[in-house]
Amino acid sequence: MPIPYQHLSSHERDVLAVLRSRGQSLRQIAAVLRRAPSTLARELRRNAPPIYSGYYLAHKAQHRAETRNRVAHQRPRLKSARLRRYVATRLRAGWSPELIAGRWTRRHPYGAISHEAIYQWVYAEARHLVPRLVRAHRQRRYRGYVRGKHRRVHIPQRVSIRQRPAVVQRRRQFGHWETDTMISRASAVALQITVERTARYTKLATLPRKGAAEMRRALTRRLSQYPPGLRRSLTYDNGSENTEHVQTNRALGSRSYFCEPFHSWQRGTVENTIGLVRRFFPKQTDLAQVSKTQVQPVERWLNHRPRKCLGFQTPAEVFKSASVALAG
Repeated sequence: MPIPYQHLSSHERDVLAVLRSRGQSLRQIAAVLRRAPSTLARELRRNAPPIYSGYYLAHKAQHRAETRNRVAHQRPRLKSARLRRYVATRLRAGWSPELIAGRWTRRHPYGAISHEAIYQWVYAEARHLVPRLVRAHRQRRYRGYVRGKHRRVHIPQRVSIRQRPAVVQRRRQFGHWETDTMISRASAVALQITVERTARYTKLATLPRKGAAEMRRALTRRLSQYPPGLRRSLTYDNGSENTEHVQTNRALGSRSYFCEPFHSWQRGTVENTIGLVRRFFPKQTDLAQVSKTQVQPVERWLNHRPRKCLGFQTPAEVFKSASVALAG
């Protein structure tokens, strides 16, 4: 059985350099190292200095060999040209690497990829796509929240989120929504964002101002189109625009819950959705200049964007399944 080929060790390169400097032939050196002369000849060709090859330095040769070996064993990040096109297209559409990887794997279970591979490909080979990443940071960062002093709230018949049933908290039942408003610094116009907790299905509405009556009318108009099983409860913050929640419940047959002051993370679903909407309407955007035809595509994008928490289904797909099940 033939002996498998092995690269020279660091010690063997040292011996080769010393004996070569003494003028010994490759056959003589090969006899000392118990190596084939062709192995030594190949070593001198591959790891000699790239410009002047009249001499051989062992430490430089070792460095070149280790570098070549490391590069040779790097796994290609995205092998398929089709996959690279898919990733680039979805990044330009505003998808995160995690969503892209999950959706691709769902459709091609035998060609699964990871979001880490996408990040590595973007930063190593497709840096023009870095601005298309969600945060466009060179390093991933973790965001926290700042605790503030609790203020007294003045909302009639306020029910704390702590009294919200466990089935709502665990997202085991459809029809429980979170709502909030997104304001602009340039005008009084606000954007109402309402998200169903289980399906992450989103409804957007432009409000002429951030007022209680406007909030109530928009919620009633958008949620009344669904059956009672899909409008069971609403979770709010403690803003004054939510003081007419009792009238909203009367119209929808729903219940209200309020998070604790300065605990926006208790409504993490709608807070996350606001972050997605901000991609299209940054804080400096004057919402008074944003038309309904500009808001509708954003709503469609949110509802047809796959989500990891949904098994990489879209909110529209999950919400439609729930609607069909309730109708049946």
